[in-house]
Amino acid sequence: MENKKELRSWLDAFGLNHPLVIAGPCSAETEEQVLKIAHQLKDSDATVLRAGIWKPRTRPGNFEGVGALGLKWLQKAKEETGMLITTEVANANHVDLALQHDVDILWIGARTTVSPFIVQEIAEALKGTDKTVLVKNPVNPDLALWLGAVERFYTANVKKLGVIHRGFSTYEKTRYRNNPEWQLPIDLQNRFPDLPLILDPSHIAGRRDIIFDLCQTALDLNYDGLMVETHFDPDNAWSDAAQQITPSTLIQFMDDLKIRKETGEAAEFKNKINTLRTQIDVIDHQLIEILGKRMKVADDIGSLKKVHNVAVLQTKRWNEILGKMILQGEEKNLSEEFILRVFKAVHQESINHQEKIINAN
Repeated sequence: MENKKELRSWLDAFGLNHPLVIAGPCSAETEEQVLKIAHQLKDSDATVLRAGIWKPRTRPGNFEGVGALGLKWLQKAKEETGMLITTEVANANHVDLALQHDVDILWIGARTTVSPFIVQEIAEALKGTDKTVLVKNPVNPDLALWLGAVERFYTANVKKLGVIHRGFSTYEKTRYRNNPEWQLPIDLQNRFPDLPLILDPSHIAGRRDIIFDLCQTALDLNYDGLMVETHFDPDNAWSDAAQQITPSTLIQFMDDLKIRKETGEAAEFKNKINTLRTQIDVIDHQLIEILGKRMKVADDIGSLKKVHNVAVLQTKRWNEILGKMILQGEEKNLSEEFILRVFKAVHQESINHQEKIINAN
């Protein structure tokens, strides 16, 4: 798939401002609920109403959506408010039903993106239509798999395309429900700058208190839009209650978010340098996370050495590490002097951690 301006054509065709805001409940629960949320969003920055109709859950027994009945509620909300509507589709039958109910945008969920077979089935079902398709990142951080799903739709002559960054599963516990792994969508954006990129902060956060900060980071990284789960009574939502916000909160967020709207050469420079600086901030955060994990392992080594009465400094092991890091640094165009400074500091901090453990009573 080449960089093509036509990939952004649907944004212009819908007349959507920057950033595109998609909002609505995690799940359509009742007709009254869908219509109430739609009317609360009608005069906000949200131009697209979202709601899950079929909800694939990690474990059975949880609410799995109202099914096709909910499409009628979305269609009615569209008629009453003028908002565009979108929902997730996970097979050809979902596509057929969505088309019958005039759904404007179809999104492909993270669990679907991981299966080329299912993606191909959906792409075939959409062949010959003029619908917009947004592809969520796969559950695991795999850029090739994500782009491969987009390419399947493009090859099926579905040209109104975009991607949704909803974070990635990780075995390790972090502050996020799904770790953002910001570098991966940054790489995608650098390779395909004309492919619209939308953030789903709700699924990354898993809790409402950090949604705003995620939205701001996305806008600083020049994302094209946001998909935010909203519900008039989030705490009593039938699915993903903790990560939904009220429509009034979303409206306040959009007032408080810093959105670049300047034009001209000076503004273009400012936008680009702000984006690059945000990328630096993201990478610096990752460095701190990695260093914290390294020191946790150093603590475990210190505890083990204390039990077995082993000296903290192991010179042979340290020299082996340093030699390997210098060689790897050269491959990344990092000077030997720089590698020595960094790893001596890291090694000293590790020693400090181990000595504190060994000398503790």
